[in-house]
Amino acid sequence: MEDSVQIRCTRCKNVFRDRAKRLQNGYSRQCPSCEVVLFFDEDSPNPHIKKAMRAARRLRKEMREMESMQSGRATAVSRRFSGRSASSAQDEGADDEG
Repeated sequence: MEDSVQIRCTRCKNVFRDRAKRLQNGYSRQCPSCEVVLFFDEDSPNPHIKKAMRAARRLRKEMREMESMQSGRATAVSRRFSGRSASSAQDEGADDEG
């Protein structure tokens, strides 16, 4: 899954990408094209900033949900593992010595 969000510069209107984890209230970033500093805030009057913030919030939520599903699946797989335990390996080694 792509973890970046498209951002449209308020000055030059060029589009660039930044990671969704970074786009939170108080974050600032320079436009790579015109080097104007963009300030990201949920209450920004600029519709391009608002759109990027909404997209980042949605993407972070989806990433958290996928991560929780994967971690839940990993614990289910580890519980099903029925390989040798350390104690059974030691018991077999004791039988060989006698």
